[in-house]
Amino acid sequence: MRDYELMLVISPDLTDENIPGVEERIKQAIGNHGGEVTEVLDAAPWGRRRLAYPIGAFRDGYYVIMQLKLSPEQTTTLERDLQLTEEVMRYLLVRKS
Repeated sequence: MRDYELMLVISPDLTDENIPGVEERIKQAIGNHGGEVTEVLDAAPWGRRRLAYPIGAFRDGYYVIMQLKLSPEQTTTLERDLQLTEEVMRYLLVRKS
């Protein structure tokens, strides 16, 4: 298992009450692939912020950063799941050194 950092930009169409549900679904997806989330950063300075450039019709996004442990073989399937999640506009999964 390696340490990874996952940054998500979630659609601003969701209300603040719906964001934890999306985070929980992503945590479950990570768990289904044999990984574990060690930390979630979604409060200040993250949270809802202005995007550097528009994504579709959106100018804002809700930023979430997750620290996780995952085997390298499962990163591809996790990224596929993230691409299929409608609420996730963008993501970046990087290995921590």
